[in-house]
Amino acid sequence: MSKKNVEELLIAGGSDEVLRSKYDAVKSKEEFVTLAASDGYEFSVEDLTDVLNESGDSFDSFGN
Repeated sequence: MSKKNVEELLIAGGSDEVLRSKYDAVKSKEEFVTLAASDGYEFSVEDLTDVLNESGDSFDSFGN
């Protein structure tokens, strides 16, 4: 699990509208992490929270 995987997924979602819309429907960080794992992005809820906090974003700001 790593913050790098979170960053890679967020970057991929920024350039792929289909991927972004898939994750925009997610309602919780736990569900987001589970969905990400099914797409090959392994990270924890804590990793996701850390990356969002470091970038000044929140989970809600991604449409979730």
